[in-house]
Amino acid sequence: MPRPRVHDLDQLLDVAERLVADGGPERFTVRALAAASGVSNGAIYHAFGSLPVLLGRLWLRAAGDFLDLQVELADAVQGGDREAAVEAVVAAASTPAVFADRRPAAARMLVAVRRDQLLGPEVPQELAEAMFALDKRLIALLTRLSRALWGRADGASVEVVTLCLVDLPTAVFRRALTEPTTDGRPVIGADTRARLEAAVRAVLTLPPPPPRGGRPVPSEVD
Repeated sequence: MPRPRVHDLDQLLDVAERLVADGGPERFTVRALAAASGVSNGAIYHAFGSLPVLLGRLWLRAAGDFLDLQVELADAVQGGDREAAVEAVVAAASTPAVFADRRPAAARMLVAVRRDQLLGPEVPQELAEAMFALDKRLIALLTRLSRALWGRADGASVEVVTLCLVDLPTAVFRRALTEPTTDGRPVIGADTRARLEAAVRAVLTLPPPPPRGGRPVPSEVD
């Protein structure tokens, strides 16, 4: 049986994205995807090899697009001073809401599927390595923003940026991204977005704690 064409694979992943967002990964099956997409079971298995690989590819596509957008939003803020750095963190923190506007099913799926649900013995090494490569890209962004804010990128300062870009948006937007909707599009209102921004700005008014071990922090990090 021939493989589906490359552009058909993206369409297939779009359907899978919606199914996982609506029912969670536990209820997702190749048979359900075949029924919803019109692509045969055999063609799906031929394209991906197994259900874990399909879910891994699905998560990687969404997570990679999310991180691309986060970097884009941060980079769109111009300027080299601390005020610009704060604005870049605020912009990056808004990524879940912006991503939900553009890719509602993907945004909901990323909340529904934890990466540790996908990292099993059936996931090929190349997919696992791609997932860890995303980690490195995220750490690079967190480190860069920490340096721009405080001229340091030790663990304590990066944790503050992580609070702004990961922990707070997850807490503030999670309800909207997990509540049932009539059309599959999560509703994140202007008030909720403004409150996240206010929370991020408040966190950034305090400097990070001293680095662990009490070592002095240089004003600039190479």
